[in-house]
Amino acid sequence: MGSKPRIATVSLAGCFGCHMSVLDIDERILTLAELVEFDRSPINDYKEFQDRCAVGIVEGGCCNEENVEVLEQFRKHCDVLISLGDCAINGGIPAMRNNIPLRECLEEAYLKSPGVYNPLNVIPNDKEIPLLLNRVYPCHEVVKIDLFIPGCPPPADAIWAHLVSLLSGKPVEPDYKNLKYD
Repeated sequence: MGSKPRIATVSLAGCFGCHMSVLDIDERILTLAELVEFDRSPINDYKEFQDRCAVGIVEGGCCNEENVEVLEQFRKHCDVLISLGDCAINGGIPAMRNNIPLRECLEEAYLKSPGVYNPLNVIPNDKEIPLLLNRVYPCHEVVKIDLFIPGCPPPADAIWAHLVSLLSGKPVEPDYKNLKYD
């Protein structure tokens, strides 16, 4: 393991907006790159963990088996696991399907919606497609989460403040001025 702490990030069932907020820390990303090494992350396109990570950042909830497996790997490889954004914390927009039976959602998406062209009238069911869960789960219902940063997406300043606190060993305090929405 190198001398810098390692950070891993992932996007599960969400829109990738939280990763965009990470990038919105703008030039501070250069400071962050001096403080840490990015491990498994879309930021560097590493698909597998390279080493133990001090911090894991997860955006999005769990809507399929693959999401659950990835989240469990993050819990296994990261000392501190952060749920970043409303989808990771409470399921967000993807969880809107939780009140509708899964079969009905699939029929609407693949068979009944206007503009759908499906001459075979089948719902895709290939072994390469991750199996959908009956509902979308927030991350803390699947694994232990250590820190929550709310927002849709959370502001870059809030993400920065939490990471700086974690990396400097200071207590992480909710930064209400950065989490306020008008």
